[in-house]
Amino acid sequence: MAALLADMAGDHPGRPVLVASNVPGAGGLRRAAEAGVPVAAVDHRGLSRQAFEAALLEPLRAARPDVVCLAGFMRVLTPEFVAAFAGRMINIHPSLLPKYPGLHTHARALAAGDAEAGCSVHEVTADLDAGPVLGQARVPVLPGDTEGMLAGRVLQAEHRLYPAVLRRFAAGDRTPVMI
Repeated sequence: MAALLADMAGDHPGRPVLVASNVPGAGGLRRAAEAGVPVAAVDHRGLSRQAFEAALLEPLRAARPDVVCLAGFMRVLTPEFVAAFAGRMINIHPSLLPKYPGLHTHARALAAGDAEAGCSVHEVTADLDAGPVLGQARVPVLPGDTEGMLAGRVLQAEHRLYPAVLRRFAAGDRTPVMI
């Protein structure tokens, strides 16, 4: 999220209108507020999925975003929620999709003996991590890598890839970005 906000401070085709989180104390909310971006927090704990999503839709609809970017949002959204932003919601995932959707991507890449790993930005659809890929960045898996070491290199790639994809996507270009 911070990389997206930093990139949007320049000659970007979009402007941030809201940073929202399901974790009220999330550091990203503080960083966004310090940057002058409106923030909203909807704690999912104690709420049904439908109640949580209904509460999250309120500030999103009020902000009227052209694009919704998920970054570190670890909740599976219902098809109804995704439909509200069909074709306008993107996410970053720490694998080279379609390989390793879901969780534990780095452990899965290491266990498989993969020579490379990476990250993907994709359009969010009702199917988990299955929307059209809008960009990918590759990193080598090095001898002796641990999950943490690989995750660190992938995170650096994410910080380059996601802003590049958002910049292109916000300008109306869905041509994949490959780094």
